[in-house]
Amino acid sequence: MPQLTVWQNGIRHSARFEGAPVLSRLLEKMGLAIPQPCGGRGRCGKCRVEIKGELSPPNAFEEAAGGRLACQAVLLGDCEAILPESPGMAQIQLEGRGRLGKLSPMPGRLGAAADLGTTTLALKLYDLSNGRNIASAARVNPQTAVAADVMGRIGAALKGELPRLERMALDALGDLLHEACDKAQASMESVETLVITGNTTMLYLLMGLVPLALSRAPFEADHLFGQWVSLLGKKAYLPPCMNAFVGADITCAVLASGLTEKKDTALLVDVGTNGEIALWQDGTLHVASTAAGPAFEGAGIRMGCGSVPGAIDSLWLEDGQLKAHTIGDMPPVGLCGSGLIDAVAGLLDLGQVQDTGRVEAQRLHLAGEVSLFPEDIRSVQLAKAAIAAGIRTLLHAARVKPGEVSALYLAGGFGSHLDIASAVRIGLIPDELAGKVAVIGNASLAGAAELLLDRGKLKDTALIASRARHVPLGGNPWFNEAYMEEMLFPEE
Repeated sequence: MPQLTVWQNGIRHSARFEGAPVLSRLLEKMGLAIPQPCGGRGRCGKCRVEIKGELSPPNAFEEAAGGRLACQAVLLGDCEAILPESPGMAQIQLEGRGRLGKLSPMPGRLGAAADLGTTTLALKLYDLSNGRNIASAARVNPQTAVAADVMGRIGAALKGELPRLERMALDALGDLLHEACDKAQASMESVETLVITGNTTMLYLLMGLVPLALSRAPFEADHLFGQWVSLLGKKAYLPPCMNAFVGADITCAVLASGLTEKKDTALLVDVGTNGEIALWQDGTLHVASTAAGPAFEGAGIRMGCGSVPGAIDSLWLEDGQLKAHTIGDMPPVGLCGSGLIDAVAGLLDLGQVQDTGRVEAQRLHLAGEVSLFPEDIRSVQLAKAAIAAGIRTLLHAARVKPGEVSALYLAGGFGSHLDIASAVRIGLIPDELAGKVAVIGNASLAGAAELLLDRGKLKDTALIASRARHVPLGGNPWFNEAYMEEMLFPEE
């Protein structure tokens, strides 16, 4: 029986195999899955690896990528592969602004709150006797090996990949819980209660539910959760979702922000692969979701990456030149989301990118070997237009002018590291709201923790979900017009 030998971070792994498996699938079985933003179609080139041995000949996708791709290379016999180092995500956002008052915890000595995000997963372990956070754990969502966004995963689930996606979510959640318990020197058995939040698709996949209703019009979810289930041998509460694409993560973020407890008109925006927006006005919570795509997570950008050591996370102009900072002050290896926004803002100010997005150069150097390319600028235009047009459409639907908004709560990991001035410069955030931004971090996880530590807030999340009025953007002529207008970058 042939064998695959894999080297990563100086550690040797090996596995025997039968037949002729695709490299990426065997790596997944070995616990070494690597991201495939294009869903394993060979188009993004992000899963490039060094490999030798008995392999299928390089196909057209691999020739275009200039090397072997894990999603395309077929193993025919003994092989040896070297994978890129796996440093982990250095800036997965665990902290968020919560508002815990009285302690009225769910049952048990220990409990955990978890946020199952499209790109990253985060978990916090709590001592339920005093509400103290005693350990945390985070990791990249392994489902990125299947597809970078929710629509890609929905498509994969409908093509027979649902058991695989469910297993990935459960295994990752179990791994995070085990890691947190190890840090706290506690046993897994001492954890009795979980609160698990996430977008609607993530909760479908976690529970092994067929997401057919999420894949076609009228996009009305047949499961909106807000229920107790059994997961990992423990009682787990899944907070209520508001809509097929406005999930429990936003319900929890709204809870943590206190948005609906105030009289003021305010916005909450979670800028991510699936941009979700909530507007509170006169007792109604207007909500919408817009497909921004994975550009802000570093995917779909030629030299994009996650928040890993060496990722450029900020840039600024100094003496007419771009200067860069990297995570960990390491040599630049790529560009993460916050650095991407800074880069485009700086290139606009330098005149190297026009307001139409046109670029004369074929390569825009940033730092070290890291550059942006014309197609990357286009990806940013598409992503920022989706968010900006979504905000404008929600305000229009509620008959609210930007100047009437008292606060803009920016939630999520990307928003926590975003330079507001750069976001305004590229048109991601309306200029009228620049001075009203409040960054609230991983508010989804903070809200889940509030539920864990104060079960009286279960009724609050139910009320939040019941107050939601969904504003559809698909096929919305006002959104379509705003989207085309927002494709342009603001003139200086």
